[in-house]
Amino acid sequence: MQNIPSNPLLLYVTDPMCAWCYGFTPVVRRLRALWYGRLSVQVMVGGLRPNPQDVLSPEEKDKLAVNWHRAQEKSRLPFDYSFFLQPEITFNTEPACRALLTVRHLRPNLTLEVLRALHSAFFADGLDLSRPEVLVDVVRPFGIDENLFLAVFETEEIYRQTQLEFQEVENLGVSTLPSVYLDHPQGLRLISRGYCDLPELEERLLQALEIPL
Repeated sequence: MQNIPSNPLLLYVTDPMCAWCYGFTPVVRRLRALWYGRLSVQVMVGGLRPNPQDVLSPEEKDKLAVNWHRAQEKSRLPFDYSFFLQPEITFNTEPACRALLTVRHLRPNLTLEVLRALHSAFFADGLDLSRPEVLVDVVRPFGIDENLFLAVFETEEIYRQTQLEFQEVENLGVSTLPSVYLDHPQGLRLISRGYCDLPELEERLLQALEIPL
């Protein structure tokens, strides 16, 4: 264990409206708690479906519903399926991603907790995360000023940064959400592609850290 760097950094690539991320975020939170003071987690937004041009087709809705059911079976978290009763579903994840980036800018230490709250608001409570007023309601309990949040959220700069982060994630070769990387001195190392449970995630982290620096 002598090769473990001080306070290693994990990059957690996610999206507030990704069903498997909803199930996986509690795993990441438990890992961070288990490694309290010995591990940092940085959340990156992957852009599951940013700024779509069309509504979901019936086939896409069916595929998404199956994905939700599988994520629910694995995570045992509550899902509100009334989402699929809408006649037309845009399913634009960009505003929720931009909201998370806004929080990371204003209160970086709260990013993972706000991500958890955004997941719950969408999947468990059935709230529309494309609406700024809903996003404000989600972040308000964390002590983030409403006016300050909206002032940053609605700027061209935070929109640009969100698009740049989507591109950065694409350049990393991320093909699946969630994904976790270890920021290793010898370069980023993939720890997890997709959902896994806590023991498996920690084992993968330990294996990556034990590689000589």
